[in-house]
Amino acid sequence: MAAYNLKDPDEVKEYLKNLYIEYKFGCYSEKNPEVCHLLGDYEESIKSDFTVAANIYKKTCDEMNYGKSCTKYGDFRLLGRGCEKNIQESFKYVKKGCDLNDDKGCHHAGVFAVSNEELEKDRAAQVASGMKMLQKACDSNNEKACFHLAGVYLSGIEGHVEKNMKEAYKCSLKCCEFGNPYACANVALMYRLGDGVQKNPEIADAFKNRATQLLNDMKHTKKQLKFHDGISP
Repeated sequence: MAAYNLKDPDEVKEYLKNLYIEYKFGCYSEKNPEVCHLLGDYEESIKSDFTVAANIYKKTCDEMNYGKSCTKYGDFRLLGRGCEKNIQESFKYVKKGCDLNDDKGCHHAGVFAVSNEELEKDRAAQVASGMKMLQKACDSNNEKACFHLAGVYLSGIEGHVEKNMKEAYKCSLKCCEFGNPYACANVALMYRLGDGVQKNPEIADAFKNRATQLLNDMKHTKKQLKFHDGISP
């Protein structure tokens, strides 16, 4: 694709027009599932046509077994965006996304399974499956999945998952390494109390400082975004 001056509104329009043509060709003519997913993203984000986007994601999942599209369609079904809201269908599609190794699909399906009691008749099997999906997402370096998994281990799920501070520590530490300040704060508290790890006040202080620094960075970034929101392109 030719170089464009993206500060020029007319060139931006031309760029988006050509990009749309490329995505349609790559999807419908070349049958490339990744490009079909991008076409769905274009319909959603640029054209705001959620119905068309939903249909593209569904077709790319059903016919091409593209995990990201399965997850995206599942999310649409949960929200009723461009399609009828249906929690069971949403769970089915995000779970398929996970089966196709999309870490977001594993995260979303895992959260569904451990928190919603109306998905399957066998609640125990559902929770066990949910924990495996959350672990799979965490192992794929999905920060949110690690944080959610840590939360489950911190409190447990009565009758299904026992409270496990050692596992909570492992997940929280990994999530902290991704830059999550709340996970770092949890690790600091664990070292302070000796929960799931050997008690060490010095290491606790180090993680507390890390959490504080990350929170300050987040606030600074948020202020910058608000400032730039008022600037028209």
